[in-house]
Amino acid sequence: MANQKNQAGCAKDDVLACRKGKIGGEAVLEGIMMKAGGTYSIALRRESDHRIRISDHKYTSLRDRYRLLRLPIVRGVVNLVESLLLSYKVLGISAEEYGLEEEAEPGRFERWLERRLGQNLVNIVMIISAVLGIALGVGLFFFVPMLVTKGLDHLLGGTLGWFKNVIEGIIRIGIFVCYVWLVSFMKDIRRTFQYHGAEHKTIFCYEQGLELTVENVKKQSRFHPRCGTSFIFVILILSVIVASFITWDSLLVRLCIKLPMLPLVVGVGFEFIMYAGKHDNLFTKILSAPGLWMQRMTTKEPDDAQIEIAIAAVKYTLKDEYPDFRVEEVEGEDYCLVAE
Repeated sequence: MANQKNQAGCAKDDVLACRKGKIGGEAVLEGIMMKAGGTYSIALRRESDHRIRISDHKYTSLRDRYRLLRLPIVRGVVNLVESLLLSYKVLGISAEEYGLEEEAEPGRFERWLERRLGQNLVNIVMIISAVLGIALGVGLFFFVPMLVTKGLDHLLGGTLGWFKNVIEGIIRIGIFVCYVWLVSFMKDIRRTFQYHGAEHKTIFCYEQGLELTVENVKKQSRFHPRCGTSFIFVILILSVIVASFITWDSLLVRLCIKLPMLPLVVGVGFEFIMYAGKHDNLFTKILSAPGLWMQRMTTKEPDDAQIEIAIAAVKYTLKDEYPDFRVEEVEGEDYCLVAE
């Protein structure tokens, strides 16, 4: 522990303050990604021999390149975009390792498209998928709640007044909760939620300055205030406040105003999540409570093997603090490392 304390550059009494917010992570298919500063590591369980494969990657944020993007509010928007891109990348890596991207024999229609479009086919499919995804998200989480609320207000003779904003927010939260609840019954998603729990528990163990062992990690809470689930709930709550200043006269106008306001809401939400992750008071407890409650669905208790993967990811990401963590090169590839 003394070595960990010195490598972190903190005095013994300040170890918790020094470690809070230093590392974050994400659950992926049969593994975990951990990120600290300009480095992130992906730890996955190999199906062939059940050993842990770890790859480390360099990461440079736009905030490190441009000082303007470090400003409060602005940095939250940048962080969200970069997090989504990184998430997409690491999920692709885990899916490839897990064997979900094995190429099947193309059908007649697929071969025709490939002959006609060539290399442009993948780009076209990605663009169409992105457009459809954005359209579905805007329709389901923005337009549908507004339409249902407007209809309910009409049925009640226009008596809802300001409470239309609250009802709209409740409907949006309800859609989100129902979606998460339904997907939680899928076997692969449930295992991913277990890895999510392992990620939280291991980060808690590290932030408390405890030795990273399976037994120590198992004792930690799986509900973390800096989780993306909590971030989503903060955004939903803030959106109710912001939406209360937007007209209900026209749903199209309301939608066109709300969408450009979204970066502001995201930026404010990010500042709160960062504050809540380092402070424990009544204000943070109240606003963090819905997100922490939601984590009862988005995290599950992990098994020992999953915790081992989370520990490996943390130690490999923070090599300076864990110099005794050993890996070995296999299969003649530098990126393919197996934790012992």
